[in-house]
Amino acid sequence: MTTPVLDLMASLRSGNSTAPRLTWYGPEAERVELSGRVLDNWVAKTSNLLQDELDAVPGMRLRLDLPTHWKAVVWALSAWQLGLETILDGGSADFLVTADPASAGEQNDAVIAVALPALAMRWPGDLPAGCLDYAAEVRLHGDVFMPHAEPAPSARAFSGADGKEYLQKDLLSTFAIRHEEGVRLHIPAADGLESALANALGAWHQGGSVVLTHADVELTDKLLAAERIHGN
Repeated sequence: MTTPVLDLMASLRSGNSTAPRLTWYGPEAERVELSGRVLDNWVAKTSNLLQDELDAVPGMRLRLDLPTHWKAVVWALSAWQLGLETILDGGSADFLVTADPASAGEQNDAVIAVALPALAMRWPGDLPAGCLDYAAEVRLHGDVFMPHAEPAPSARAFSGADGKEYLQKDLLSTFAIRHEEGVRLHIPAADGLESALANALGAWHQGGSVVLTHADVELTDKLLAAERIHGN
């Protein structure tokens, strides 16, 4: 049985799959642009890492302890594609995805360290025992995701900061923020990860794309024009 996110990923890798879907502007002039095909590739590899290496199955919980960043978006899509529940607060989870593994507690069965620089090939330094290095491991996994178990549309998918819960079947209809068809949407990272996820889902659902900018990035007229962003 399919879910809205499975349908969304199928749409991103079909049709005009080479068009930009997620563009990131980070500190120190970092710019990352992912087409629909490349975004799907990252999500597939991450889902395969979770499923094949960490034995993730639908219904498990994944805690995203990451700043608002393009890799955080990839992780959320991967979790939902698998049928996992994604949480942003400090609750217990089967998997903790973090940019600060040294502060990980003992409430999580598996800890995954995510190096945020786009070109990072491994974690910069030593990792705590048992902590998985995302940058080093993700490229070893397949480009196509084939689920071992189908996610349930009625299962929990996301717990928001306000305590509201969303089911897998609600992600595009209720959690996602509505946008016009074909929108080129600017998303400021300063608004938080939950807002970024809801806005990105809403834009992609309408065949649009998003530009996610770090708080340190100045939103100049040149940047707006280059990315064809309107209404900011």
